[in-house]
Amino acid sequence: MSVVGSMPAVGPVPTIGPIVAGVVAGILLGTCSGLVPGLHANAFALLLASAAPQVQGPPSAITAAMLAAATVHTCLDIVPSLALGVPDPALAPGALPGHRLVLGGRGREALRLSALGSGFALCLTLPIAVPLTTAMVRLYPLLRDSLPLVLFAVVVALVWTEPTARAKVAALVSLVAATTLGLVTLDASFSGPLPVGDVLAPLLAGLFGMPVLLDAWESAGVPPQDDATIATTKRSVVRSILAGTGGGAFVGYLPGVSAGVAGTLALSVLPISDPEETARAYVVATSAATTATTVFALFAFTGLGTPRTGVLVALADANLPSGLALAVPVTVCAGIVGVVSVPVLGDRVLALVGRVNQKRLVAGVCLLLVALSWGFTGSGGVAVLLVATAVGLLPPRLGCRRVHLMAVLLGPLVVG
Repeated sequence: MSVVGSMPAVGPVPTIGPIVAGVVAGILLGTCSGLVPGLHANAFALLLASAAPQVQGPPSAITAAMLAAATVHTCLDIVPSLALGVPDPALAPGALPGHRLVLGGRGREALRLSALGSGFALCLTLPIAVPLTTAMVRLYPLLRDSLPLVLFAVVVALVWTEPTARAKVAALVSLVAATTLGLVTLDASFSGPLPVGDVLAPLLAGLFGMPVLLDAWESAGVPPQDDATIATTKRSVVRSILAGTGGGAFVGYLPGVSAGVAGTLALSVLPISDPEETARAYVVATSAATTATTVFALFAFTGLGTPRTGVLVALADANLPSGLALAVPVTVCAGIVGVVSVPVLGDRVLALVGRVNQKRLVAGVCLLLVALSWGFTGSGGVAVLLVATAVGLLPPRLGCRRVHLMAVLLGPLVVG
């Protein structure tokens, strides 16, 4: 049975007008949420799903809005990632790859590299998604039975990519700390003033948001940025896109594996030694992996019946239509808008942040993360945010990459 032939029915589409209106509304919502630091796409999707019963309109239009919002969000969330939390130049060796480019005045180039990665991944995934999903439908029973072993291999591979023995030990310590945090918090029940209680909001904000901001407290912020010329070869960009898209395919069918993990593993097979070139390749590969995951996850949901992203979980829980005939065109249209918006809006955000007092900016964003955590999960979520922040401060101080903190999701799956 083919994947396309087995896709769930979307139901009759009343008119094209409500669908288009839903896509436009979703693009606007995704643009706003993607530029807000700390607002995770999963939490945003659940929030939209909770409001769906109160929205007047056909269910297909609501689905279109949710898919469009999530797609644009995943394209644009690199903008606050590059513009906020830029450390002091003395801390550059431990900075995120994108921040190293911003410190060198190449932030506008990084935005365009991200757009290239996302745009070409969007084109590459569509022709291979159907045959790949057809193969995965046959292989998935075996994969499901050996899932802990497969994910354990992913963890081992992540540790192995660290360049020194000391960094490998640091990675193990970070992995254990993040896994313990995940085991304690992921199954706990939290509630806040907002109608969804998504613990991922404070958990991921604490692991990846707050520590980066705190490390940037004493820095001068975003330095003046040079022109937007892409200072790398076409061959390097193409290799990174292919590696990231392949990683996205891997992530799209496996739970607990993020695009950052896929990008890190993908880059390990590319012969790059220069730190700046590595940073460029990471931005391209991770952006390609994120976009590819968005598309492959739609096909995985159709073929395997397993939602791999927050928006698909929300659609399934709300019993909204999610067939490929609706989901793929909406995702492609929103993806094109998101890709174009990255350099257009990103340049302006970098320029604006460069003129703002760094300490006030960091303090304001930290307070926003606390407020979002409280809104989604109450006082318990704020406590999770603080503990996660302490864990998130470990990798750069021990001397390893932050990507090992994704063990907060991987680790509990490995140990069952």
